[in-house]
Amino acid sequence: MNERILIADDHYVVRAGTALVLESAYPALQIDFAENYGQVKEMLSTQYYDLLILDIDMPGTQYKKMISELKDIQKDLKILVFSGYDKDVAIQYIREGAEGYLNKQSSEGEIKNAVKTVIEKGYFYPSDLIGLIIQNKRDNPVEKLSSREYEIFKLLADGYGNLEISNKLNIQMSTVSTYKKRIFQKLDVSNIAELIKVYEMVH
Repeated sequence: MNERILIADDHYVVRAGTALVLESAYPALQIDFAENYGQVKEMLSTQYYDLLILDIDMPGTQYKKMISELKDIQKDLKILVFSGYDKDVAIQYIREGAEGYLNKQSSEGEIKNAVKTVIEKGYFYPSDLIGLIIQNKRDNPVEKLSSREYEIFKLLADGYGNLEISNKLNIQMSTVSTYKKRIFQKLDVSNIAELIKVYEMVH
């Protein structure tokens, strides 16, 4: 992995320790550091990052608001919330759009795995969080889908393209596009990565 990562934390030991763990596993990673929220915004404005490891308690923090603010600066930015807070707080950040959550008490192996998973899959949720995320969704968005929409939703999540779906279900490509648009609206997602996230949460 030769991605560029920004570690944002106001404690030197946390920044250095996290970088050390990651560099030992993935020597080609490029790692930068920020000590406060102002620095994070500044650095994102001038440099592209594949992943931000974000302490939510550093000086200048805007708490949950940070997620949308930072994604306004870099819309494809993946954010891994790095915190000592419990799972209830983690879920609030994930619902704001963070791609994952890592507890500061995590082991070396968990830190390596979380970073690798977010970069490769686009998200990382500890398994014990998944159930809570679903409970926290007041309604299961997938229940809004008709049986045909659900069928197409499942195929999209499995990586099928419009053409493959139209061949498989013997329907027009334009019909698939219409269904896809409707599914995105009902699930409140804007791309396939987010759609897959919903699929993972309910399966």
